[in-house]
Amino acid sequence: MKDFISQDFFKVISNVCDELGVDGYVIGGYVRDCLLQRHCKDIDVVVTGSGIEVATLTAKKLGHGIHVTVFKNIGTAMLVYDDWNIEFVGARKESYRSDSRKPIVEEGSLEDDQKRRDFTINALAIKLNGSDAGTLSDPFNGVVDLNAGIIRTPLEPAITYSDDPLRMMRAIRFASQLNFKIEPNSLSAITENRERIKIVSKERITDELNKILMSPVPSVGFKLLFDTRLLHIIFPQMTALYGVEYVSGKGHKDNFYHTLQVIDNISKNTDNLWLRWAALLHDIAKPATKRFEEGTGWTFHGHEDKGARMVPGIFNQLKLPLNEKMKYVQKLVLLHLRPIVLSQSIVTDSAVRRLLFEAGEDVDDLMTLCQADITSKNEVKVKKYLSNFELVKQKLVEVEEKDKMRNWQPPVTGEMIMEAFNLKPGPEIGIIKNAIREAIIEGDISSDPDEACFT
Repeated sequence: MKDFISQDFFKVISNVCDELGVDGYVIGGYVRDCLLQRHCKDIDVVVTGSGIEVATLTAKKLGHGIHVTVFKNIGTAMLVYDDWNIEFVGARKESYRSDSRKPIVEEGSLEDDQKRRDFTINALAIKLNGSDAGTLSDPFNGVVDLNAGIIRTPLEPAITYSDDPLRMMRAIRFASQLNFKIEPNSLSAITENRERIKIVSKERITDELNKILMSPVPSVGFKLLFDTRLLHIIFPQMTALYGVEYVSGKGHKDNFYHTLQVIDNISKNTDNLWLRWAALLHDIAKPATKRFEEGTGWTFHGHEDKGARMVPGIFNQLKLPLNEKMKYVQKLVLLHLRPIVLSQSIVTDSAVRRLLFEAGEDVDDLMTLCQADITSKNEVKVKKYLSNFELVKQKLVEVEEKDKMRNWQPPVTGEMIMEAFNLKPGPEIGIIKNAIREAIIEGDISSDPDEACFT
């Protein structure tokens, strides 16, 4: 364990703890990730005294103008040293009110502090100073659970989750990130206490949701959210995708599990959170657009357009940013069928020009999303679609090299139209401008401004 605390700042913290006559421990995620051989730059230090005092003196001894950020109301302090984020807190015990996840805090021992931790794998602590420096404190067999891949609470799970309901999301997030199993009693307690999630802020819930979405295999987390019925509370639009309906013996695919497969597919190719959100929302309007048509079967006409119009409301509901990130997701949801439709027919230059014009710089991300959307239990069908999809990708490259349509803007302005045709400002200017743009995209006229205006 001493190898885990060999960095120079740990030695400084150790000396400060000795000087102040307190015991210091590094606890939680850093210890867990070291044992898992995972990268971690976030350090939590617990001391049997004032965490703020230890942080202040540590910063002074580290030098380099280290600044300490103090949070007096919760008794913590934080500093950044090189690229390490180090947080200090005094050992404490907590009690909770039923209507809040904010604890009533009292001074406590290391054991008290470990009991208040969310999971056994996060209650591991390494002593930083004294003759027993480098020894591991593991009162709840966290190392055993770590080796077995188990998420378990130190105390009764119903107490742990009722006290701080965000821990339910964290349990699922860790299971998804680490590919661990949640211990059965703990999993049942999440289902039983799921309504408690309503006292947690949307921002904190969405932060955990984003981390689940950024997991190596996000479907692990979303299946757990669904099975515990947390998802029904925090994101009901997604649970509406679940299920298969049959009419006259004809059914459609389960769009919930299809969406999970698309998310997993895309996660193999990108760490872009917002592209993963586009994958999550690409079929979100299918429940609202589902129709059964005699002779045709189930249809979802216009789900891409309605889905794009749903994106701002969902982002607002989940407290996601209502800026260019939202618009990016909205664009990809709107366009996600376009390349797949192209792959099922003869690919014309005009269709590709239109796609390049509308997708702009996001066309590569759109193609990544669309390729991930090709799912079927019929391997022959998938192979055929992927083969056709490659032809679309090649055509995109060819047309882009020839016509430079990515981020292309029509060469004719409203002022040029008014001057050429001696017109005054009015709606007909926009009509003419759109007609010129469409003619250029279709290849009927050149993109040269003079030819565009006078053809």
